[in-house]
Amino acid sequence: MKSLFKKLFRKKSIESIIEGAKKNSLKKTLGAFDLILLGIGCTIGTGIFVLTGVAAAEYAGPAISISYLLAGLACIFAGLAYTELASMVPVAGSAYTYSYAILGEFIAWLVAWGLILEYTVAASTVAAGWSGYFVGILNQGGIHLPEAFTKIPSEGGFINLPAVCISLFVGCLLIRGTKESVMVNRILVGLKLGVIFLFLIIAAPHIKMENYADFAPFGWNGIAAGAATIFFAYLGFDAVATTAEECKNPNRDLPIGIIGSLLICTVLYIATSLVLTGIVHYSELNNAEPMARALRQNGSNIGSALVGTGAVAGMVTVLLVLMYGQSRVFFVMSRDGLIPNIFSKLHKKFSTPHISCAIVMVAVATISGFTPIHTMGQMSSLGTLFAFFVVSIGVLVLRFTRPELKRPFKCPMVFVTAPMALLSCGYLIYSLFLKTGKPFVIWFAIGIAVYFLYSQKRSPLNKK
Repeated sequence: MKSLFKKLFRKKSIESIIEGAKKNSLKKTLGAFDLILLGIGCTIGTGIFVLTGVAAAEYAGPAISISYLLAGLACIFAGLAYTELASMVPVAGSAYTYSYAILGEFIAWLVAWGLILEYTVAASTVAAGWSGYFVGILNQGGIHLPEAFTKIPSEGGFINLPAVCISLFVGCLLIRGTKESVMVNRILVGLKLGVIFLFLIIAAPHIKMENYADFAPFGWNGIAAGAATIFFAYLGFDAVATTAEECKNPNRDLPIGIIGSLLICTVLYIATSLVLTGIVHYSELNNAEPMARALRQNGSNIGSALVGTGAVAGMVTVLLVLMYGQSRVFFVMSRDGLIPNIFSKLHKKFSTPHISCAIVMVAVATISGFTPIHTMGQMSSLGTLFAFFVVSIGVLVLRFTRPELKRPFKCPMVFVTAPMALLSCGYLIYSLFLKTGKPFVIWFAIGIAVYFLYSQKRSPLNKK
């Protein structure tokens, strides 16, 4: 029993992780501005363009703005903890890498398994949301695609083909290289932010105060459920942490990228949700393109078309960063020996983990083509919250076990901030677990089986 316990919680030292990364690392092409844009690019997407309407209609009503504030506060607490660890361990893999150094291999594996759920399923949600807006734009232009190729089987169709196509396009772009992907991200983030500000300007004069009369129709439980459901929309800063090995100056740039993108996105989410539920009654927002449809209902067809176009372009950046993050987590897990070496193989010309990118591309295309968007969003939120919860524990543990380590960024009031992150994330996990706990437990049961049957035996620490 004692031997098993030692195996489960064996660790890789921070020094060995950093040294190992130097032997098989990625090109350093990203600066602080790129990281902020990557964070915004990943965070502002399906959460604001699609799930704001869904969560308002089903859970929180106009109080969805409070849900975003609650989720944002949980993220700010967790983000400060993330930033301390990211600046100390500037290696790809984010929460997985930190957990391996602090809490041991088995916990790191569980976190990685949660990150797979977080990134891959969230990317699939975004691809499905992108498809909804794309089909809506085509319909406005008089082009009607057959429902068999725009709806999943449970909705009476055969396959969500637009979602599959955009997943394949983004996957090929990532295989091509980080530098090219970042350039596309810059352009699309600028367009996306312009569209959001345009929506706020056009929609604000049409706000009807009577739509706020029943501000929290589902009570506090609805607000909490709404926060848990839309939580995955905030995982952009976690994706920023996965870029550590590709940063020119990670000790300086990572804190700026994580905290900067998180604060900007929280303000945008709250403002947009308040305006959206002000111009249309919350009960009418449960559709695939709530912002665009809300503008159409208020007589702004041009604004609707522009918002729809911006959403289509903007969600591509989210998809790009999510698939990027998952491929980098696979890359590090493979380099650590927990999954096959082929995942960490770099392309001879592009220097990208092309096989990891290809596998992620196929997985996202398959899930988005056949799975309901609502189920995907909730599962991804649980994976995200689990990773944040573990990181918050890790930063506290490391303050006691390795107080002498250099910390380029220190989490302010860590013994208040980290427990607040644990409480807020724990509460949201509990709220969401009551709704989608069964598939989450099944997913982790599969992960534990894979670890004991394969990964534990192949781990380099096992050989030692």
